[in-house]
Amino acid sequence: MGRVVVEVMPKPEILDPQGKAIDAALAEKGYDRFRSVRQGKRFELDVDGEVTEADLELIHRVAEEVLANFVVEDVVKVEAL
Repeated sequence: MGRVVVEVMPKPEILDPQGKAIDAALAEKGYDRFRSVRQGKRFELDVDGEVTEADLELIHRVAEEVLANFVVEDVVKVEAL
């Protein structure tokens, strides 16, 4: 069985309130080394058999159509583990 990881992030021009909240919490705890935080989503999909290039292409399409909200998010990574 193969596993594919998909990462989805807010588009750069979109406000990320969760990232801002995490950034503020880090600063409050004294972790002020970080310039900013953006929070995204990670999906892990198990595939029967070895992961092929065709699987990765299919999963990328699925990620753009189902896993990400194309208005505010980008699929930034699709890779086999």
